[in-house]
Amino acid sequence: MKPIDRQLVQHHLSDLAGEALYIHLETTNGAYASHKDQSFFSAGAFIRNVQLTFLQGKITGKGPFRMGLETEQGWLYAEGLTDWEIDDEDRLLFAGHDSTGKLAIALEMGKKPFPK
Repeated sequence: MKPIDRQLVQHHLSDLAGEALYIHLETTNGAYASHKDQSFFSAGAFIRNVQLTFLQGKITGKGPFRMGLETEQGWLYAEGLTDWEIDDEDRLLFAGHDSTGKLAIALEMGKKPFPK
């Protein structure tokens, strides 16, 4: 993965508007760390292979970045994105890494379902 280039990512988002895509969105603040420290509050979210079509996609900020995908029903929103790539299956993959390099958020979108 490479650091997000906001203008290049925006171009790719605009190209995908109106297409049915499969979405993977996952967040964690260290869900697996709570077994080491019982006082640590763990929170996270996970969706995989939810299909949606967005009307517009926007990436904002100076880094870490925020991304929103507007659908007819509402918005999908991800914050803390730092890196991205287009993989060999033409999927857009985004990640947000904290200051120690640990993954905090992943947002992925593609025209085919992600492996289960």
